[in-house]
Order: sequence, then C-alpha cells, then structure tokens
Amino acid sequence: MTTTPTHAPAPTPIKPENMGLPASIWLASKSPRRKELISTLGIHPEVFLAQTGPEAERLEDPLPGEDPLVYVQRVTRLKLQLAMESLKLAIKNGERHSLGCDIVLASDTTVALNGKILGKPQNASEAQSMLSALSGQTHQVHTGVAVGVIKTGAMFQTVQTSDVGFARLPSEFIQAYISSGEPFDKAGAYGIQGIAGRYVRRISGSHSGIMGLPLFETAELLRQAVSNQE
Repeated sequence: MTTTPTHAPAPTPIKPENMGLPASIWLASKSPRRKELISTLGIHPEVFLAQTGPEAERLEDPLPGEDPLVYVQRVTRLKLQLAMESLKLAIKNGERHSLGCDIVLASDTTVALNGKILGKPQNASEAQSMLSALSGQTHQVHTGVAVGVIKTGAMFQTVQTSDVGFARLPSEFIQAYISSGEPFDKAGAYGIQGIAGRYVRRISGSHSGIMGLPLFETAELLRQAVSNQE
C-alpha cells in the first residue's frame, strides 16, 4: 500500500544516536514511502534488494488458505533472511561497503477483509472487485517489520495491525481511480495517502503503518538491534 508522495516528510532534527537508533541501515525495500518514513527518524536508509522483478513478486504469493497475519509474518521474515544472506556475501566480496553496524530492515504490508488477503490487483477487473468489496466496510491493514544484525545473525520481528473504515465508494470514483493507474501496485488496490484517502472515514491504529512502515514499532526493533550487535 505504498505510493509516491507529493511532499516528502521532513527528517527529524534529533540525532538518531541520541535516541538509541543507528545512524544508517540497509533497507530491503524498493518503496519510496518506506525510505522516506525511515528518514523521519533521522536514519539514512541504504537500499539493498536481494531479488527484483518477477522473482521478488513471487515471494509475496500467499499459501492456500493462509491467514493474513501468518502470511505477513512469513513474508517479512523471508525478505529479511534473503537480504541478510545476500548482503553478507556482497560485503564479503567487496560488492558493497559495510555501514559499520550493518543492520537490515525488511517490511511487508497486506490488506485483509473478513480474514481474506487482498493482494495487488493484476488487472482492472481485480481492482474493481477489491474496491467494491472495501466500499462501506472496515478492513485490516497488517504491516510486518523485521530487523536483523548481519554480524550476530540476531533477528527481531513484529506486526502492526490497523483498522481502516471506508465510506461508500461511488462507482464513478472506482472507475476513475482504476483509470488513474494508482491501484495496481498496492495491496488492496489503494493507498491511503493517495486519491482514495478522501473516502477513508476512520482509522484505528498506526497511520504510518497503513502507509507501509509503523514508525513507533520500527524504532523499538531498531533499538533492540543496536543493543544486540555483539
């Protein structure tokens, strides 16, 4: 559920080291929104993708009948493990330079309605089906975050869940929204900070989590990682 923002969040003037956070991390995500959210903590994110293209997309395929919470935990941990293994090898071979602390962060966001996972729509028909199902309903957004330390192999993980309530989505809006192209790279076929946000009546949980990275939970995990580097 990420999208390109119109304005980048302002970074914090507080040094991350003074808050028990690392100055820089490896970010195992291509999401511009996650990169900008991390920057609000004063942390410099260095993007590292262990896999790209169709191979990366297949990582996010749910198993038959998989529970949304189990799914997001499994995929997030898998992303972290692959990134840590690939990055450790890349640093060893001199393909990447160590950041010093070499903490890696991976994340995944999924949308669930009545216990059913709503992934990224593959076509206009799927997008219309998802948006019509979400119209006038309250659904859940689960964002998993996993942090690992390359040197020790330590890993820490959590999931943040938020409820999002949509007003009724007019059919004219759904059609125009699909035509805009915005739904096609987003779980649940929408991004809360995009055009569809005007129809969100209420949220309960973490706004940054709904956008793709819950900042409070992320900072807590990073502090644990900093304390477990030896």
